[in-house]
Amino acid sequence: MPIFQLREDPIFPDPELAEEEGIIAIGGDLSPERLVAAYSCGVFPWYSEGDPILWFSPNPRMVLYPQNFKQSKTLARLKRSGKYELRIDTDFPSVIAACSKIPRPGQDGTWITRDMQEAYIQLYELGLAHSFETYFEGQLVGGLYGVSLGKAFFGESMFHHQRDASKFAFDALVDFSIEKHFYFIDAQQPTRHLTSLGGEKVSRSTFLRELAMSQNHPTLQGSWSL
Repeated sequence: MPIFQLREDPIFPDPELAEEEGIIAIGGDLSPERLVAAYSCGVFPWYSEGDPILWFSPNPRMVLYPQNFKQSKTLARLKRSGKYELRIDTDFPSVIAACSKIPRPGQDGTWITRDMQEAYIQLYELGLAHSFETYFEGQLVGGLYGVSLGKAFFGESMFHHQRDASKFAFDALVDFSIEKHFYFIDAQQPTRHLTSLGGEKVSRSTFLRELAMSQNHPTLQGSWSL
């Protein structure tokens, strides 16, 4: 399949035309308009510093249906203990900055470049990107961020500086997703960690079909701060 060169208009080709490794397009920009167009059709940016912007629609896709989340006994005890404090959308820039600094096996550097951070902070300011934050004694020790459109949450990255701090934030995202009747949490690429939490691989066709249904609902735009 060809890799499409994006033009000025924020329009994407059919994600079903993506190459085997998931690449569908190259170029364009990280404007809010293009990012919204990308996520709403099942595409996301993923590239390294110094490279052109690459856009992906992987097959299979890793998703977590909120009702299928597997909460461990350890996490349940942690929640009851009151050790951590949850906040939502109070320090998005710090969360995405912390995510960019987490070393990941097999990756040299980070795909959360300065341009990516600035782009998602713009989405946050528009009420379309959100952060779930874990605090211990007033200090940010874990969290995650992502984009939400319609009845879908597209998870981007998470970090932790203390044990289970990112799981605590993820558990809160699951609870929020159930409360707001979100169809799924998109985790993009399959990982052993997300599989252990209840994530599952679905075909690109299944994902795109469920994504289309999720986009028939209004977006919960604005701050989700507790």
